[in-house]
Amino acid sequence: MSVLEDMAALLMKGKAKDVQALVEQALADGIEPQKILTEGLLSGMGIIGERFKKNEVYVPEVLIAARAMKAGMEILQPALTSGGIEPRGTAVVGTVKGDLHDIGKNLVCMMLEGAGLKVVDIGIDVPPETFVEAAKENKAQVIGISALLTTTMTNMKAVVDAVKESGISAKTMIGGAPVTQAFCDEIGADGYAPDAASAADLAVSFL
Repeated sequence: MSVLEDMAALLMKGKAKDVQALVEQALADGIEPQKILTEGLLSGMGIIGERFKKNEVYVPEVLIAARAMKAGMEILQPALTSGGIEPRGTAVVGTVKGDLHDIGKNLVCMMLEGAGLKVVDIGIDVPPETFVEAAKENKAQVIGISALLTTTMTNMKAVVDAVKESGISAKTMIGGAPVTQAFCDEIGADGYAPDAASAADLAVSFL
């Protein structure tokens, strides 16, 4: 097993401290930061994402793997930044106005980071204009809109409309328990993701 394979395996088990130690070791061994990111951290997170889609692992496993990924990134980030390696793109993610749920949104943020995007998490109970402002400020290519209640789903349309009216080119993607592809088509959003791993794939396809 190479250090990067070990890293991916330990990340999937959620062993944050061990992942950090292996990132340090890989950097000390002169492995390129980008290679550590793609073949170590992202590789492990990608496998977890696939297993999550197939219901082989559940939210708690994804969360602890994502925490381990985050821990590894803390060590790796300075090396990536100094090497001038830019994120693949930027996503603004928030839960719509009136909705205070954030577990799904947080999971999507982690999976997007895991796919190499810079994520701007604008929180919960977010009005449409805040989505637009954040996307403009951060030059985001993707806007992720979450809702967990059937009563707040209608506010997704307000966000999609606000984005269109603002003239920014960011793609809108929606998700959450009551949300469907049919609803996505109805309100004119650019994409729908049934789970966090699919959301990451969709966001990457938009870049």
